[in-house]
Amino acid sequence: MGERLIQGYKFDLSGRTVLITGASSGIGKRFARIVSECGANVVLAARRVSLLESLQKDIENEGGHALAVAMDVTDEASTKAAYDAAEAKFGVVDSIVSNAGISIPGSALRMDVDDFDKTVSVNLRGVFLTVREGVRRMTASGPVENGRGRVVIVSSVTAEHAPIGAAAYSSTKAASMQIGRAFAKDWARKGVNVNVIAPGYISTEMTDDLWKTETGQNILNAFPRRRLMDISALDAMLLYLCSDASAPVTGSVFTIDDGQTL
Repeated sequence: MGERLIQGYKFDLSGRTVLITGASSGIGKRFARIVSECGANVVLAARRVSLLESLQKDIENEGGHALAVAMDVTDEASTKAAYDAAEAKFGVVDSIVSNAGISIPGSALRMDVDDFDKTVSVNLRGVFLTVREGVRRMTASGPVENGRGRVVIVSSVTAEHAPIGAAAYSSTKAASMQIGRAFAKDWARKGVNVNVIAPGYISTEMTDDLWKTETGQNILNAFPRRRLMDISALDAMLLYLCSDASAPVTGSVFTIDDGQTL
């Protein structure tokens, strides 16, 4: 573990501790593996602890250092407990990847208000609680030394290109994009960089069923390249934003979508 060549670029996250929400599956699981391969201690946070424990075991068997922690991003007490466990194991978390999110598709006219509230709670409140708690701890003694604090928020291209039937999801992703910019400005002098990744469509556990439908195929055929992105497409950007190389970058939004929104 340590410096690794990823997509032609060298990255080294040795000495960093990265907390990733939504790490039990999909993009979060991929992120956990990739930061570990580059030398970081990784805190695996989600509600499905059994899946996290399996991932922790895999990472440790590969020579990495990981910790599985139960974390409900909508609950402040759960969020604090997860950071407590992370600090007990690795010390203060210096890099946060706020990735947890849900999608409950359907027409706004028919959507149950409880489903709307749940989407907002996970996709926006969850970002707020996750990032705020981590940065509070990073900056408890003053600005982060050498400006090495890192926050990466995972938004979506739907924040600016809303598909049919995704009013709740796309609006919360737009909000998560804006809160990232606001955080970056608030903490510009605290040694913490905050940036946003807005991925295009990737085949993951959350979206797999869509691509099997006629609607999903129509969406796919409308893309200029008529394909989904591979889950590895975000690797280099994530590692860059977590590394020392991104020292002058904060408040930025990076769209990675294989031209899907052209």
